[in-house]
Amino acid sequence: MFIQTEVTPNPSTLKFLPGRDVMGSGTANFPGPEDAARSPLAMRLFAIDGVSGVFLGQDFVTVTKMGSGDWNVLKPHILAAIMDHFTAGDAVMLEGAGGDGELADADADDEISAQIKELLETRVRPAVAQDGGDIIFRGFEDGIVYLHMQGSCAGCPSSTATLKHGIENMLRYYIPDVVEVRSVD
Repeated sequence: MFIQTEVTPNPSTLKFLPGRDVMGSGTANFPGPEDAARSPLAMRLFAIDGVSGVFLGQDFVTVTKMGSGDWNVLKPHILAAIMDHFTAGDAVMLEGAGGDGELADADADDEISAQIKELLETRVRPAVAQDGGDIIFRGFEDGIVYLHMQGSCAGCPSSTATLKHGIENMLRYYIPDVVEVRSVD
């Protein structure tokens, strides 16, 4: 098994591509080890000293290191853990524990929310997945779109620029009712 790695815009995260499906569909975000009980793969990665976050995408794993962590030390341990996990044929998620990256988990699908979700699904999510992250729609109220950033997008130095100059401008262009985009945790 050959696992590729890619740098992301967030210097605290690396994207690992095992060359096979990880989640298949949806995503799963584990901002800390206490959240990882539903994923044997995430638990295995959190057992590595210096790992502070795990994000599982369709065909990639994004790992966030603690501030003092060194990628030259962590990367071989992470590669070995991912390889051991898939070689053993262990489950990525426990039975019945689905992902959390679905756009349909927000408010009722009024017309504007449906348009926002469609634009996010077709234009935004594929782009941020390339960088090892995801953006989840959390709601639309009084002209404000609420989005949750995950994986390499969470805490990324360029995330504010992505939200304000990228996503907000695009949504405002296509949907005049949108006046602002805000990040929520």
